[in-house]
Amino acid sequence: MRVTAFLIAGLIGLSSATAQARDYKVGSIDVVDPWSRATPKGASVAAGYMKITNNGTSADRLISGSSDIAPTFEVHEMSMDKGVAKMRPVKGGLEIKPGETVELKPGSFHVMFVGLKKPLTTGEHVNAKLVFEKAGAVDVEYDVLAMGASPGHDMPGMDMPGMQMPGR
Repeated sequence: MRVTAFLIAGLIGLSSATAQARDYKVGSIDVVDPWSRATPKGASVAAGYMKITNNGTSADRLISGSSDIAPTFEVHEMSMDKGVAKMRPVKGGLEIKPGETVELKPGSFHVMFVGLKKPLTTGEHVNAKLVFEKAGAVDVEYDVLAMGASPGHDMPGMDMPGMQMPGR
């Protein structure tokens, strides 16, 4: 019975560490939980998501970025027009007003890694640099989740019968 209890405690600790959000700070900007999804073989683009909070007294903008996984980094917006999803770069950068949090998420604002050098694989980490108009640049690491997953949810292999996982 003790072995089982230690095994369960270890698995819970491992799942918490695996699903732990990463936080980054530059100036008055906080970047929380950067993540992406695994891509199929042959994919040329991937999206990146995160939450950005402006703790300052004036607006700032996410104006650009870069990553070693793709030669082009773009800030995008997705919208629906008569049932058709449209994605386009955000001109002038993504504004984050003072005291506001903007969530980059599927179906909304996101960053695009264009011209992938290789597919993204579940469990790997992607290094990138985000550039803000006022706060400057910050290095972040995106966690690559399974296709179709989102942070804290739908993480394959994390469910254990009879146990409630945090965030569920």
